[in-house]
Amino acid sequence: MAAYLQRDCPLCGSNGAEAEVSSDRRGEDFPFGELQPYWSGLFREKVFFTYARCGGCGLLYCPTYFTPGQLTQLYADMAPNMDLVPSASLSATQSGYWHALKRTGVAAGDYLEIGPDIGYIVGHAAASGRFGHFWLFEPNGSVHNALARATGGRPHIISTEMNDFSAVPVGSVSVAVMIHVLDHLLDPMATLRAIRITLKPGGVLLIVTHNEKSLLCRATAMRWPPFCLQHPEIYNPDTISLMARTAGFSMVKVERSTNHFPLDFMVHQAAYGLGLKLGKLPLPKLPLGLKLGNIQAIATR
Repeated sequence: MAAYLQRDCPLCGSNGAEAEVSSDRRGEDFPFGELQPYWSGLFREKVFFTYARCGGCGLLYCPTYFTPGQLTQLYADMAPNMDLVPSASLSATQSGYWHALKRTGVAAGDYLEIGPDIGYIVGHAAASGRFGHFWLFEPNGSVHNALARATGGRPHIISTEMNDFSAVPVGSVSVAVMIHVLDHLLDPMATLRAIRITLKPGGVLLIVTHNEKSLLCRATAMRWPPFCLQHPEIYNPDTISLMARTAGFSMVKVERSTNHFPLDFMVHQAAYGLGLKLGKLPLPKLPLGLKLGNIQAIATR
C-alpha cells in the first residue's frame, strides 16, 4: 500500500474533520499503482479519496491525498483538460468570466493568470489595451505557443511554474485570474497570499471553482463529477469567501457562474451523474448557457 499524504485543513489548520462523502471503494484503500487508472476520464465506477468537513471552518477537503511526488507523476500523464468540450463552448464560458471582471472596472497594470490554457481570457485582456505585461503560469508546455499568440504581441513571460510567483514585481498586477485551479492545490492558502502580494491596492483576483452546495451536487450526490481524485478540496460560497479573507483580501463577492456546453454533452454528463449510460444515442449539439455547479469569486486587495 502506497503512503499517501495526511493533511490538516488547508484553510484553518484544524484536524477535527468528519468524513462526509466517499466512493463505494475509497481511494485511500487503493495502492497508488491501482489508483492511477482512475485519475482522469469517466468511469462507471467512481473512486476518490474521502472528503471530510472541517469542524473549524466548514471546508470540504480530503484529509488523505496524493503526495506532491505522486501528483507530479499523475499530471505528467494527464490528457488536456475539457478535451470533450468544443472550443466555441469554452470560449463562450470564459468570455463570461472576462465580462465579470470588466464590471469591476478594470484598472491599468499588469495581468497575471495561473493555468490560462491557450489563453481564452488572455486574448480579451490583451485586446482591452489595459495591461502592460502578462505573467502567465501554465504547466502544459504544449499550449505555450498558442498562449503567446493570445497576448497579441504584448510583453509577456510564460512559465511552467505553479508555486513560485516571485518573478512578478510586488504591487504591479491589477487583475489576476485562476479558473478551476484553486481546488487542485495542496496549499491553496499559500497561493492566495502569494498572489495578493503581486496585486496593486484595489487590484482584483477572479477565482472560479466548483460549488459543493449547488443543486447539481445535491441531485447527483457522490456521482457529482467534481468529486474526483483531482480535487483535494471543494468549495462553496462561504468557504471560498472565508479563504480569500483569511489570505488578506478585503472584499469578496461570490456568485454563480454560467457555463456553456452543447446539449448532447450535457445530457450525457447528466446521465452519467445519475448512474445511467446512453451509449451513442444521437442528440442535438445545441449550445446551452447554464448556471449549474460552479461559482466565481472576485476578491479585492
